[in-house]
Amino acid sequence: MKQKSLFRLLALMLFACAIMAVVDGILQPGYIVKSAIKIILFALLPLLFSRWDANLDVKSFLKPQKRGFLISLALGVALYGVILGAYFLIGPFFDFSSIAGSLTQNAGVTRDNFLYVSLYISFVNSFLEEFFFRGFLFSNLKGLLGRGSAYLFSALPFSLYHVAMMIGWFSPFLFLLVMVGLLVGGMIFNRLNESLDSIYASWLTHMFANFAINTIGFMLL
Repeated sequence: MKQKSLFRLLALMLFACAIMAVVDGILQPGYIVKSAIKIILFALLPLLFSRWDANLDVKSFLKPQKRGFLISLALGVALYGVILGAYFLIGPFFDFSSIAGSLTQNAGVTRDNFLYVSLYISFVNSFLEEFFFRGFLFSNLKGLLGRGSAYLFSALPFSLYHVAMMIGWFSPFLFLLVMVGLLVGGMIFNRLNESLDSIYASWLTHMFANFAINTIGFMLL
């Protein structure tokens, strides 16, 4: 029975990430359409799968936990500083101008609507990713596949899922560095949630990472 649940979970992961790759890398619709598709894939489908398969849980990791708030907040602020610091440190050595052009041409993000998009990315998009990768995938994979494999098979697709949206943004070396950073970040988020028994810990930290990225995006636009 658990093997069927594992197959369904992995199939949903591959399907959702593949569709988002096509949307981000090929179709490139406006941000509202892309966001609606992501909500369906990363939130509604897991909820439907959990109703179809009792072994797939979407409730336990959504329980709010008071403990760990200050730790998550401190980590988030530190991560904000690290990302901005890294940008200012390596910025003079790399050309980031293509990022602004890609955001405008492919996603319709401009200086005029950037505030609304950045708020969505920071609060809603970060929750969708935490719900799907750290909550639905990691929490269920731990029970179906084991702890070590759960770390890898939730953090790796989280990293690869970003590939399509960042094509052409960076040089090959910097792109590889970003992918490794996302992989390590996904594992750290898993560990944070595992320690505090809730996805809200990583969601808060993830918000600050997005705050930093949005700050950089605003400067580029």
